[in-house]
Amino acid sequence: MSTSTKVARVSHIIAESPKGFDDAVQVGFDRASKTLRGITGLRIAEQRVSVKDNQINTYRVKLEVIFILD
Repeated sequence: MSTSTKVARVSHIIAESPKGFDDAVQVGFDRASKTLRGITGLRIAEQRVSVKDNQINTYRVKLEVIFILD
């Protein structure tokens, strides 16, 4: 296999934040980067909110984390 050939993998994670979608993405990325090496990108696959007492309680994102295999 040549040194320029790479194989990527996608891992799905769900993250949440009470602050907003942007913060939920950051929370998910921060956690994924503690475990996964070679992250090259994220794709937001889904956005949801949880509601409590007629108010938005948390913002949730389902992320596809793309990383290069060693």
